[in-house]
Amino acid sequence: MKLTIKKEILLDALNKVSKAISTKNLIPVLAGIKFELTKKRLTLTASDNEITIQTYIDCNNNDDVIVGDEGNIIIQGKYVLDIVRKLPDEFINIEVIDELKILIYTENSEFNLNGISESEYPSINLEESKKKIDVSCSVFKDIVNQTAFAASNEETKPVLTGINFNIVGDILECNCTDSYRLARKVVKLNKASEENYNIVIPSHNIIEFSRLINDSEDDIVEVHIFNNKVLFKYGSLLFQTRLINGTYPNTSNLLPTEVNLVITANLNEFYSVIDRASILTSDKDKNIVTLETDGDTLLLKSSSLEIGRVEEKMRISKSNKDDIRISFSAKYMMEALKSFNSDTIDINYVGEVKPIIVKSSEDETLTQLVLPIRTY
Repeated sequence: MKLTIKKEILLDALNKVSKAISTKNLIPVLAGIKFELTKKRLTLTASDNEITIQTYIDCNNNDDVIVGDEGNIIIQGKYVLDIVRKLPDEFINIEVIDELKILIYTENSEFNLNGISESEYPSINLEESKKKIDVSCSVFKDIVNQTAFAASNEETKPVLTGINFNIVGDILECNCTDSYRLARKVVKLNKASEENYNIVIPSHNIIEFSRLINDSEDDIVEVHIFNNKVLFKYGSLLFQTRLINGTYPNTSNLLPTEVNLVITANLNEFYSVIDRASILTSDKDKNIVTLETDGDTLLLKSSSLEIGRVEEKMRISKSNKDDIRISFSAKYMMEALKSFNSDTIDINYVGEVKPIIVKSSEDETLTQLVLPIRTY
């Protein structure tokens, strides 16, 4: 294998696939990046057995890539990434000599690395489904940004550590819950799916993929769903992740059908008020703040025996004259509020021990639920 390639093009591809390099090194070869070079393209692949990322660089009619000899090799990912990142030259030469010796060189620098035979790399099937689902990049990023934070970190309930994708016809419903809160995003697809799907994708994996795509409405993410894995295709990038086994809980019954009071507040002001009120809460108190209304005034209070107490006020509007009192986790509420891209939000109150529902008339696709906390 022998090629000359522009540094920035190679570095961009390496940065993408390196997200899948195994850090546990249970299988040493998975700490490497697989290089496959033909006259037509250079393909890079990395995998840790949970996710696989592959991307390619076209070599045909490309002045930024000169192919000498075709070939395949596995190069230790950490080292090739560091080398390419730190070399100052515009073009980099990579050459395999004696089958497993890799020479990376420029005019003034030369690195010799030990490679691994590509025959040792596990067989990875990055097949595409005939029944793909198309989602615009901007919608996909919104889905992840507005729901993934609510996933559980507790491995005792593996299914809750993922994002639930429920696709029926042209409706994609995404749910994330850790049992104390729920984030739900419902979007309409441009084209109906040929099949219905109900899958759970590991939240940290889908977050990783969302960081690799832009937020354009015109660019498309193809979603290819299989029994135990899902493949995302974005331009020249393929990102495959395992699915979480198990049935995701039916979260629809958590959403109340009746609401006793709707409080409308300025989003940024409400966020800031909670942020300040939570300063005097301690971790062992779960950042508990208490919300009360007195006419058109909202009061947020918190106290700690060791630290002190705080009270914040702000103006609101209400759907009726009822006054309420309810306590909740400031951390959970602030994370819910950060998911909205609107000026105002509606806080739907059902009862002291019923879930608090946060919505916005400016974005009806998004619903956030936070469970109250008893303080007596």
